[in-house]
Amino acid sequence: MRQGYVYILASRRNGTLYTGVTSDLARRLYEHKHDLTPGFTSRYGVKTLVWFEVHDLITSALTREKTIKKWPRAWKLNLIESVNPDWDDISHYLL
Repeated sequence: MRQGYVYILASRRNGTLYTGVTSDLARRLYEHKHDLTPGFTSRYGVKTLVWFEVHDLITSALTREKTIKKWPRAWKLNLIESVNPDWDDISHYLL
């Protein structure tokens, strides 16, 4: 099994949020930032990585993503601000 990532993208501070899961976060961010996959993120301009979490197993990441998607918006905002209070693009941490 391979590792997985759960991530949250934002259009801007306190803007539209997108929660996703992937086994290759760098590739997936490239797809989001360049509108390579039609859908929610390209439609609403959601491109800034504001939070992510690494899991040893993709299955664990999928479970965590489903849990976070069910959370109230306020909980997601608190999660982001607990590690990224300025809502900076943290994609450079992947390099």
